[in-house]
Amino acid sequence: MKVAVIGTGSWGTSLAQVLADNKHDVTMYGIDDEEVNEINSGKNTKFFEGTSINPHIKATTDLKEAVVGAKAIVLVVPTKVTSSVLSEIVPFLDEANKVYFINASKGFDPKTNDRMSNTIRAIIPEKYRYEVASIIGPSHAEEVILRMYTAIASVSIDLEVAKFVQKLFSNDYVRLYTLQDEVGAEYGVAIKNILALCSGIISGIGLGDNTRAALLTRGLAEMIRYGMAKGGEMETYLGLTGIGDLIVTATSPHSRNFQAGYKIGQEGSSKSVMDDTRTTIEGVRTCKVIYEDGQANKIDLPIINACYHVLFENEDPKEAIKKLMNRDLTAERYVM
Repeated sequence: MKVAVIGTGSWGTSLAQVLADNKHDVTMYGIDDEEVNEINSGKNTKFFEGTSINPHIKATTDLKEAVVGAKAIVLVVPTKVTSSVLSEIVPFLDEANKVYFINASKGFDPKTNDRMSNTIRAIIPEKYRYEVASIIGPSHAEEVILRMYTAIASVSIDLEVAKFVQKLFSNDYVRLYTLQDEVGAEYGVAIKNILALCSGIISGIGLGDNTRAALLTRGLAEMIRYGMAKGGEMETYLGLTGIGDLIVTATSPHSRNFQAGYKIGQEGSSKSVMDDTRTTIEGVRTCKVIYEDGQANKIDLPIINACYHVLFENEDPKEAIKKLMNRDLTAERYVM
């Protein structure tokens, strides 16, 4: 089966290798000639120095070449360009040959603040596609590329679509579970990036395991509280797309969000991270979206609010933590 992978970054390359290992005909699309040429020679040293990738993966800078004839299109580009890339894909689609659109990007549409599944639905006419699916769960590209055991979720409101994606990617080192709670999963994967920023800040300051345990536990409570307020199911946050993804992203230096937070903690200020536009830190924009929505809808999110003050009001992270610790004493709870 031909599958197009849109994006030649680390996660796109790892997913392309999973598909190629599963004997699918994989074509990646990218805009960087050097990355494309390297992939065609069996490597992607920008992200995986010293690691060879499946030599059957093809790459191109021609979007039409990548998507025409593909049965599935996997989107692995930054959310800030997803809508424009989708618009470019539309002219190459044929209603006689519907395509599975599989989102693997994390965050929100920068123009609408909507979830990525809804962005795909808004831009790709239904006559050209099946129901939208997403791949979500605890997965570092740096480990998947080495074929380390990984379990993630195939998420779609259409169970048959979720099963299709499950079979497409599953093999002896990647296992997918189906999940139909799209709302809960997509908000979970977004909020864990905020908490990963906070976890990095804690490490940068020099705080220890007790602090991180408190952060992740009470951060999970905020993830559940917000997600359920938006229509997600509590059970989702106890699985791979909730606590699973939170653990892997908030405890590992592989995470760009963790690394950005670590720098903030070390410097005692978010200024250098906020001024650096070279890298995509999804947790930063996500924090703004969740904070503003939480304020508008009176959802209790003290940790996320504190992160917002550090990122966007340049509050000293140590002061933000002190304020959290000195709030009014309450009982432990997860929902409003």
